[in-house]
Amino acid sequence: MIAELTGMEVANASMYDGSTGAAEAAMMAVRITGRNSVLIARSVHPEYREVLATYAYHQGMPLKPVGFSGTGRVNLQELEKSITPDTACVLIQSPNFFGTIEDVAAIADIAHKNGALLVVSIAEAVSLGIVEPPRAADIIAMEAQSFGVPLGFGGPYCGVLATREKYVRQMPGRLAGQTVDRNGKRGFVLTLATREQHIRREKATSNICTNQALVALMVNIFMTIYGKVGLKELAKQNLAKAAYAAEHFAQSSKVLFSGAPRFNEFVVETSEDPYAINSRLLGHKIVGGLPLKKFYPEFGHAALWCCTETTTRTAIDTAVGLVSESERSVRSMKETETHEVTR
Repeated sequence: MIAELTGMEVANASMYDGSTGAAEAAMMAVRITGRNSVLIARSVHPEYREVLATYAYHQGMPLKPVGFSGTGRVNLQELEKSITPDTACVLIQSPNFFGTIEDVAAIADIAHKNGALLVVSIAEAVSLGIVEPPRAADIIAMEAQSFGVPLGFGGPYCGVLATREKYVRQMPGRLAGQTVDRNGKRGFVLTLATREQHIRREKATSNICTNQALVALMVNIFMTIYGKVGLKELAKQNLAKAAYAAEHFAQSSKVLFSGAPRFNEFVVETSEDPYAINSRLLGHKIVGGLPLKKFYPEFGHAALWCCTETTTRTAIDTAVGLVSESERSVRSMKETETHEVTR
């Protein structure tokens, strides 16, 4: 089911979550190519990048960031200049941290013509209900938490890693295969086990060892119940509500990266500090946007907003109204200050 959803040929078990999946995918690319450095987009989730940095430090694997353009997508010109004969892979996220859908085909062309692989991290699995799977990728790492897995204060979640069959022997984790016994009855066997519990430590491709079978089962049930039609409808709900919210926020504030397609997240820049706005929204039992200056100091008062199928129109209208009120208040204060200075 995961292979069909991602457009890949084979998927494994055993990733802890989306962040460790992305890090394992990067190390897998290093093993496949024999190169040792990784180009990672700054539009990848900042905490995913922190996890990868921890892995890379102990692997002696150099990391180099690639910036984003005014559309929120990977800066292709910068990518062209940054890629070297030592680059094992280019790691991107789509939809990325800003909610923007990357031009995966263009990035894949640049990576492949330079002998590197393309790793695509997907933090929002629901997007695949309507967004074309990144088939041009060589490895896909995904977080499937939104497929019916509760938040649980940070885990356990459902990390996924899928790839092309020709790379299967360099996959971390395990593969379970279906076969028949001598009596023709269906059975399952462990066809690939690449961790140190099964083989010599120096031969292991990973020490990822928790199968998270219960969480994977939850995701399996979710996908089975929704099916192709249901998942598409779920994605449409996310897309429509985010589009409605972004359109109405844009009437009083600035919506950044509006020149590229997006899924259910978008960035809104306000005149007032987002933390102050969020404290008022909590009074209405609404969780506001995530302030971005912690991760991207250059964004100042910008915040990342998200709408899912559970977001109501009333909640969106309330949030938009409070942000509009904030903008009017800030403008009024500035006009008063200007008037005082003039006097």
